[in-house]
Amino acid sequence: MQNTNFQKFIVWAMIATVFLVAITAVQSGNMAVQKTDEIVYSDYVQKVEAGEVKTAKIDRAAGTITGKLSDDNDYLVNVDQYQDNLVNIFDGKSTIVDVEKVKKQSLLVNMLVSLLPLLIIAALFVLFFRNMQSGGRGGAMNFGKSKAKLLTENTKRVTFDDVAGVESAKEDLKEVVEFLQDSSRFTRLGARIPTGALLVGPPGTGKTLLARAVAGEAGVPFFTISGSDFVEMFVGVGASRVREMFADARKQAPCIIFIDEIDAVGRHRGVGTSGGHEEREQTLNQLLVEMDGFDGQEGIIIIAATNRPDVLDKALLRPGRFDRQIEVPYPDIAGREKILEVHMKGKPIAADLDVKYIARGTPGFSGADLMNLVNEAALLSARRNKLKITMREFEDARDKVMMGAERRTLAMTDEEKEMTAYHEAGHAIVGLNMKGSLPIHKATIIPRGRALGMVQYMPERDQISQSREEMIARMAMAMGGRAAEELHFGYDKVTSGASSDIEQVTRIATAMVTEWGLSDAIGPIAYKDTDQQSFHPGIGRGSAISPETAKLIESEIKRFVSEAHETALSVLKKKKKDWVALAEALLEYETLSGDEIKVLLSDGIKPKRPDGNARPKVSAVPTTKKPKGLGGATEA
Repeated sequence: MQNTNFQKFIVWAMIATVFLVAITAVQSGNMAVQKTDEIVYSDYVQKVEAGEVKTAKIDRAAGTITGKLSDDNDYLVNVDQYQDNLVNIFDGKSTIVDVEKVKKQSLLVNMLVSLLPLLIIAALFVLFFRNMQSGGRGGAMNFGKSKAKLLTENTKRVTFDDVAGVESAKEDLKEVVEFLQDSSRFTRLGARIPTGALLVGPPGTGKTLLARAVAGEAGVPFFTISGSDFVEMFVGVGASRVREMFADARKQAPCIIFIDEIDAVGRHRGVGTSGGHEEREQTLNQLLVEMDGFDGQEGIIIIAATNRPDVLDKALLRPGRFDRQIEVPYPDIAGREKILEVHMKGKPIAADLDVKYIARGTPGFSGADLMNLVNEAALLSARRNKLKITMREFEDARDKVMMGAERRTLAMTDEEKEMTAYHEAGHAIVGLNMKGSLPIHKATIIPRGRALGMVQYMPERDQISQSREEMIARMAMAMGGRAAEELHFGYDKVTSGASSDIEQVTRIATAMVTEWGLSDAIGPIAYKDTDQQSFHPGIGRGSAISPETAKLIESEIKRFVSEAHETALSVLKKKKKDWVALAEALLEYETLSGDEIKVLLSDGIKPKRPDGNARPKVSAVPTTKKPKGLGGATEA
């Protein structure tokens, strides 16, 4: 804030200076253009003799006589060569004479007075640009200073109690806390605490929060900096900042240095030849040297975070530098429950809200996602003028976070609504009749994001791996929408709404053939292209895959997709009555819960809602992934 105020002051000072200079120039110009009669000295003497001169001001320094004539006109007479007799010509005349004393001014003073506005402007420009160059950190002389921020106990303290869902990572870091609290416990046995710990995990899983919790538990200073803060366009600046950071850390030892997004500076060396790469490599070299320059006796622990450990230089990961890699994965169902409880603390939550249901319906959510989910639910409750946050708000917040807000204003024709209803009913019916399919949580034809409708499924638990039966069920269920369009509207009326479904099925089939060894024709062999990416039909064929093998892989992928389509057609033909009934109910009610679908198909009883076609009371939170197509099934 001080930096911002200083910049504003400089800008306004520059504007005021320029304004004053402009006013001075205008006034000087106006004075110069005032009407003045210039008279020759001989003529002037005659006018004095004739009594036509009213006043006279003799300026010996300038060598001029100025004043007014009897007609009140101003005049000017140059009298450099007549300095001796200037006063005598007015003897006996009524002219009022004023003789100005000669003032001796220094040439240097005159120059300073004339150049003062320019000097002020130049000084302000220098101050302004020095301040901008240093980013408010002390000017250009401090350009190579460290940008690490120091957080102490005066800052809001974070402990392991504030971090949930990453229990294994916390266990690994507790050893670091114990060392910072009592290093002699380890050193007296000859043990050496790891110099650095690298936190590896997807974005939003709490890596930065974990590092702060370590400092909070140990009660030591915490330096935090981003990897991009080291690198500048000038070679040597990054290395200078690294040296400065470690020098500051040694003064605060024991302490923790946390480098976020270290891949910005720690990438493999020798890649690229531009100046930017050269500066990055010099910075990395200095970081490597500094990490070798101290040991555990100094009490400095380096914790870094990245979600791309594969691009880090090997020298950075060797023992003695970042000795340990600590995985910070997406939380499991128990972890999500604890994270939700942390973020719900202090909020008015309805008594009947079941956190376990919410955790069960949010697989793949990071800690940041869950925090956003709770916040969106609170915002929805406030907009609906509720005093407490209910399961209904969590249901709507979950859908909004993953798929966008409801697009009830979207103009859809009756034919498009009918197409969407039969499409989603096809997904649901195939899913209900396939072994290995997940239980249905909800089916809706209300557009959200890019999807015109969706079927959501509720897993019983987090799935670590999937069986062949489950994969076949997922593919058949995904093709249920396309099959429903073909059966009800005809082959020529099939739409592009199943694009995301086809993409999902193709991705599963490709992985089954090339990665998971679930194709009898191919066998348990993993095929990768030259970029070490999964095989994709028709593209990226590496030299290790012969044309015959590539053709066989493509045929197996096509076989899996075709069989899923045929299975979906077969199920819908056998269960046509249930399929049509569910589609008609979706057209009427727009949204049906899993329980309502079961009652409708088993007993033929439609939902009874006291408020007409309003949405039912939610009993659980769905599990979904963001759809990429215009409609279709959505699975965990």
